[in-house]
Amino acid sequence: MDPVILRTKRLELSVPRPADADAITAACQDPAISRWTTVPSPYTRDDADSYIALAQRWWREETEPAWAIRRRDREGVGAYLGTVSLRLRAQPGRVPVNALIGYWMSAPARGHGYLTEAAEAVLDFGFAPEGLGLSRVEWRAIVGNTASARVAQRLGFQYEGRLRQAMS
Repeated sequence: MDPVILRTKRLELSVPRPADADAITAACQDPAISRWTTVPSPYTRDDADSYIALAQRWWREETEPAWAIRRRDREGVGAYLGTVSLRLRAQPGRVPVNALIGYWMSAPARGHGYLTEAAEAVLDFGFAPEGLGLSRVEWRAIVGNTASARVAQRLGFQYEGRLRQAMS
């Protein structure tokens, strides 16, 4: 599938690109990102380059659409703020109907509602018949990740249970 650009009032979401590598590397130096996500630690420029290549491949393979979150302003589209993705799940030979949403936001961009705004756009695309046509999207987080939980609750997610060791 070709990458899809999503736009909100304040943001543009598009596939991560090589020009984002320095911003991704810098953001992933934040201990909170390595604590609450599955990014490598320490995080290097090579890790960012690998992630960007993977994100582009995921779009082509239709396995995990991943978007870079960027602020829109009068001058155009700004720097990389974070990421949101939908890991698609399907039975062999079937169209994906379920997905797992994942996201993180760089430290300076937190507290402005950008992540909720971006994730809402991704969920709208995911559920739309002309988008991915999903019937279910799940969210998971490591116990204690209250910031991610607050975003998930604003998005309408509800707790259904605890999956021990599910993020390892």
